[in-house]
Amino acid sequence: MKKIYSLFLLLLIVASASAQIFEPVTFKTEFKKLSDTEAEIIFTAAIESGWHLYSTDLGDDGPTSASFNIDKMEGVELLGVLKPIGDEISKFDNLFDMQVRYFENSAKFVQKLKFTAAKYSIQGYLQYGVCNDETCLPPTNVEFEFSGATNLATTVSAKPIVATSEQTETVSEEIASNVMADQVTPVERAALEPDALWRPVVDELHAFGDEQVTDRSWIYIFFTGFVGGLIALLTPCVWPIIPMTVSFFLKRTKDKKKGIRDAWTYGASIVVIYVAIGLIVTAIFGPSALNALSTNAVFNILFFLMLIVFAASFFGAFEITLPAKWSNAVDSKAEATTGLLSIFLMAFTLSLVSFSCTGPIIGFLLVQVSTTGNLVAPAIGMLGFAIALALPFTLFALFPTWLKSMPKSGGWMNVVKVTLGFLELAFALKFLSVADLAYGWRILDREVFLSLWIVIFLLLGLYLLGKFKFKHDDDENKIGVTRFFMALISIAFAVYMIPGLWGAPLKAVSAFSPPMSTQDLNLYNDEVHAKFDDYDLGMEYARQHNKPVMLDFTGYGCVNCRKMELSVWTDNKVRSLINDDYVLITLYVDNKTPLKEPVTVTENGKKRILRTIGDKWSYLQTVKFGYSAQPFYVLLNDEGVPLTKAYKFNESIPDYIDFLETGLKNFKNQK
Repeated sequence: MKKIYSLFLLLLIVASASAQIFEPVTFKTEFKKLSDTEAEIIFTAAIESGWHLYSTDLGDDGPTSASFNIDKMEGVELLGVLKPIGDEISKFDNLFDMQVRYFENSAKFVQKLKFTAAKYSIQGYLQYGVCNDETCLPPTNVEFEFSGATNLATTVSAKPIVATSEQTETVSEEIASNVMADQVTPVERAALEPDALWRPVVDELHAFGDEQVTDRSWIYIFFTGFVGGLIALLTPCVWPIIPMTVSFFLKRTKDKKKGIRDAWTYGASIVVIYVAIGLIVTAIFGPSALNALSTNAVFNILFFLMLIVFAASFFGAFEITLPAKWSNAVDSKAEATTGLLSIFLMAFTLSLVSFSCTGPIIGFLLVQVSTTGNLVAPAIGMLGFAIALALPFTLFALFPTWLKSMPKSGGWMNVVKVTLGFLELAFALKFLSVADLAYGWRILDREVFLSLWIVIFLLLGLYLLGKFKFKHDDDENKIGVTRFFMALISIAFAVYMIPGLWGAPLKAVSAFSPPMSTQDLNLYNDEVHAKFDDYDLGMEYARQHNKPVMLDFTGYGCVNCRKMELSVWTDNKVRSLINDDYVLITLYVDNKTPLKEPVTVTENGKKRILRTIGDKWSYLQTVKFGYSAQPFYVLLNDEGVPLTKAYKFNESIPDYIDFLETGLKNFKNQK
């Protein structure tokens, strides 16, 4: 049990806290010339109290080791490996189950170099990992760039990496050179300035007017949390507590109005507690980190593992519980106090006691809303969850006669838990799919994903029909009407997905399943296929064939992108317009394929190094169009100039047709 509890805490801590905006380590970098033939790069770290910075060569199964990485190197070569210097601590770490070495307070890393030419230049980064007793931050890079001649002074100041205007203007040439030649048949580049296709067109887009799309994300997040709270009410950790708690408030005083007021206060305390949890998560995450989580492969794998643990807990393999002394301490404190503080502590006791049932639901909810990229999403989700959880306590206090009509606790509550276990198992595959797509592993293609979902929902239906049981289920063989219809829906959903194994669109699962392009056997031909996945080559093709361009900025982990592709692009009119009248260029901003050489650019006044194909397309979307979320659709002429306003997430087929036809009309008018 202790191991399971530790595993759960580790997954929950890493999934919710590893993207926090803390910077517990600051580095100073310098280039020091030792002689006419040798030099060294010195990284000096100042580490905040309570944090530790890991040393070098800890192995692949442990924490992130400090490592020296090269992007470019001319006139110089490495001598030996990165050397750690300082008071290194060696200790067995229970979380990683291995011996680790790390530094506290300060550390130094040195890499020796040997000059091989009269002039030298070296560019790269030091990568390191840092943890405290509760949290590990993601791997962090310390960029460096040095250049000069062998007769320079002994110490050369670190040169900041900030691209000049000339470098920024020619970034398209550098990036285009990294495109693999075998992606498409090369076409002749027209007589166009190389940077023109990458020139910002934000003002031109604004001149067409902003796309008026109703933002329903907050409503959706609140509703998701509210549903989660209603589900939590039906669990055996919460439902039996409702009548006992309400009766306590009504009987503790002869004044009925005061009893009702106390019950309202109790409900409000529940709301405050859970919203505070959401606010803490909001404080931990920054706006960019929240958006990055939705496509970050490492975090999605952690979410996958966390949901697997939650599912196993609901199946009865173990219980995820907080230490009993926590709830006992809060409960005794509540008995020793009076007034509002006593009621608040009682609500806090409920939160701790019910954690074994609500914890997986809260964890799943926070994972879902955190990956929306919305900064206040966790707080909004927790508000919905808390209102649903607190509602019965206040309603039954207002109408105490309703308590008599409450369904009695029983085996049906365990059925609810097991059903949630199946659902969390299904959603776990969604997060694994994001990582699989981002890194191109191809272990969870669309037909594999659908096969697993078909089995999961078929087993759920059979379980609800009583065909098999888990160890915590009772021996009652009678199946109620509600349970029968739930089984019917689950089995019908499994049957609905079967044609998807041969390429059927399956619009109902489009937001979760991998894209159709990963399907090996596809008998469904009426689809929209991108002509190019490279911007520069696609634009060259458009110029050669005198056609407008549709840019599709998407992501492997973009749920709304899949919705648009399978609910809007499958329309006959939309499909015909895109396939016949436009050159469709689809750009994945989370593509992890490395560029041949990293490219240094300046974005919003800050240095940025583009290392992957996804970095390149993300940079293009940000600097050229001034927008960073996906899906994002832009119609351009063959010189990279917008034809109409951009289109964001909106599943209205008539609006999308109007968007495409307006761009086509404006393109023809220009010609």
